[in-house]
Amino acid sequence: MKKENIRNFAIIAHIDHGKSTLADRILELASAIPLREIHNQMLDTMDLERERGITIKLNAVQIEYKYQNEDYQLNLIDTPGHVDFTYEVSRSLAASEGAILLVDATQGVQPQTIANLYLAIENDLKIIPVINKIDMENADISKTKAEIEKILGIDASDCPLISAKTGQNVDKVIEKIIREIPPPQNANDDLQLKALVFDAYFDPYQGVILFLKIFTGIIFKNQKLSFVQSKQNLDVVSCGVNTPKEKIKAKLTAGETGWVITNIKDIKKIAIGDTLTIRDNSNNIKALPGYRPSKPMVFSGFYPLETEKYQALEEALDKISLSDSSLTYEKENSKALGFGFRVGFLGLLHLEIIQERIEREFNIPVIATIPSVIYKIVFSNKKIKYIQNPTDFPDRSHIAWIEEPYVKVIIYSPSEYMGKLMEYIHSKRGIYKDLEIYSEKMNALIYHLPLAEIVFDFFNTVKSISKGYASFDYEQIGYQRGDLVKLDFLVAKEQIDAFARIVHRSSAYYVGRTMVERLKMIIPRQNFEIALQAIIGGKVIARETIKAYRKDVTGYLYGGDVSRKKKLLEKQKKGKKKMKQIGSVNLPQSAFIDILKTN
Repeated sequence: MKKENIRNFAIIAHIDHGKSTLADRILELASAIPLREIHNQMLDTMDLERERGITIKLNAVQIEYKYQNEDYQLNLIDTPGHVDFTYEVSRSLAASEGAILLVDATQGVQPQTIANLYLAIENDLKIIPVINKIDMENADISKTKAEIEKILGIDASDCPLISAKTGQNVDKVIEKIIREIPPPQNANDDLQLKALVFDAYFDPYQGVILFLKIFTGIIFKNQKLSFVQSKQNLDVVSCGVNTPKEKIKAKLTAGETGWVITNIKDIKKIAIGDTLTIRDNSNNIKALPGYRPSKPMVFSGFYPLETEKYQALEEALDKISLSDSSLTYEKENSKALGFGFRVGFLGLLHLEIIQERIEREFNIPVIATIPSVIYKIVFSNKKIKYIQNPTDFPDRSHIAWIEEPYVKVIIYSPSEYMGKLMEYIHSKRGIYKDLEIYSEKMNALIYHLPLAEIVFDFFNTVKSISKGYASFDYEQIGYQRGDLVKLDFLVAKEQIDAFARIVHRSSAYYVGRTMVERLKMIIPRQNFEIALQAIIGGKVIARETIKAYRKDVTGYLYGGDVSRKKKLLEKQKKGKKKMKQIGSVNLPQSAFIDILKTN
């Protein structure tokens, strides 16, 4: 294949604008898949992706296409659209020379459209705007074109107008890719090997499989390679491309994206974003620009439901983090839940997806503790400490103030639900910023909100209020000072660290009262009275009591003096008092699951 006939490109867009559907139509037009094997979301390989209708993992595929009697090689990377998976998009764009920017004609330019465009501009890519869903009744093509030009600053006068669902005008998109996206720059097979590793996954039979873009040089079987930065050595067992089926090739050449099966079995030795080169020259090669490390936004404790699966959970996190390098985790220990991990996520959907993947792919049921965010503690001596786990909260007397992360939230909703949505957002300490009117029916609310208020059930409530019509997006805007306190829970005077939370003082009583009432319903009664307390510092702000079982110790008496009854009841009372002092409450595992699943 001539280098000038190779095109590397990604499809980027806001969530649900039709990226995977467009990828399906491109594969169909190129006859890359037999008609009998075609189904929706061809490049979404996980069941989870198909069930939810979202892309979670990037996927690279090589397509052969004939245009004006010449053969072209199209290397397509399908990307996720949700804000929680932006890191996947950034890696896709580093392996491309161009990007299809897909805009929904019914929704126009959305926040993630803009965010992904900036990522593409940072990578100096050729941008091709495409307007999708023109077959929909409420499609507004002229308004969408105006938004692309006004908001994105891109000429949309001749952008393809397509329906990815029906395949209308998709051939014009392929023609535009071939005509306008440049071939790989300086792609030369004779130069030293330089390949950027943009993804990887672990196969239990074949070991670590790397996805890479070759900038210069070639890769072939049995070649001895090395990572430039980590210095890890590897041998090429096999190499090839996805078409989208796996196709083994004798070699991968400059300009191509493909996969390499390695002899590495230890996942921790792989660094996504590192540069591969010939082993003997690894010290003389300058690494290609990698990726900015991602910053987790939400933290949760992951504990195996069956304690003997702790080691298996660690291996599962290892394997998932290989293909999802935005996932961070470290070991932690809880008195109540035993050994587990503190896991960092880019958002709540990310948390939900990882938990579901662990349970499905590795068959390990997991308890996820209440999600928390990173708080900034400023001490009296002006030192600063960032904490993610409520158990690390320092003594209040040493703290000058506490800051919490804020996000800019944009909620798109039909106008009839605006009143109730605004009421709900104000209850979450939202700061009103703007109301943008998109059309007679669709408006956008812009608020600044504490991140802690949206990590728990915010999305579901917004959907419920709007009867499923609203959608929302957010971006982090920095830290702001807040009146925050650590809320602890005692069961029979014993502190349960898994329930500890950092909350705003205004909502502390409500959260504390709700939790102790919930615990009262869940914890089974004992032979002694159990006190349930919510405390801030040393002050109890809410309390419930689980009454003891009462055994009828006088039941066998059939008469006689009343002092006999009193004597037995007094003896019982002393016994209960002693049990209350020395008795301990064993919380059932189900109590943690029920509490952590409730808001």
